[in-house]
Amino acid sequence: MILVVPIGDVDTRTVEAVSRFVGSYYSRLGLPARVSDPIPAEWFSDAYNPSRNQFIGRVFLETLGGIKAKTGARAVLGITSLDLYEKGLNFIFGLAHPGMGAAIISTFRLRPEFYGEETTGNLLIERAVKEAMHELGHIFGLGHCPNRWCVMHFSNSILDTDVKGPYYCTSCELKLKKNWG
Repeated sequence: MILVVPIGDVDTRTVEAVSRFVGSYYSRLGLPARVSDPIPAEWFSDAYNPSRNQFIGRVFLETLGGIKAKTGARAVLGITSLDLYEKGLNFIFGLAHPGMGAAIISTFRLRPEFYGEETTGNLLIERAVKEAMHELGHIFGLGHCPNRWCVMHFSNSILDTDVKGPYYCTSCELKLKKNWG
């Protein structure tokens, strides 16, 4: 099972849509997805950097890895609306640790209004699905892909996220199945 964990005040519609998409894809490999009860953002107050007004992403992975161990899930995907970063980077859309089986994505910079775009339609959901599939790909052994339309292509900006699709390219799909054994 892939456990999707809402963290803090995150859009329920987005969480449910990500879980449905991930579940529909990974259920072919025997991994359904389900949404857990939300956990409070206050659990991650030690990750907050007041000089940046952001949260360091790796702290979330430790907690999510612990949830994975307790629940027996194959992977745990956290979704938060908090703004995340990592050392050496201005921000991150997401982060994964394959050894922990844990990943986190942030909707903060996926929201259309962050870029002055209209909030109509499903753009936030489309972006969140892509980032979720990308980070889960890392959990299951995939690296970054040079194919700009593959979901495993590195997103240096929201434009990269918008260009790529929500699926793995043929090459990444083959690697994923090989990794699955």
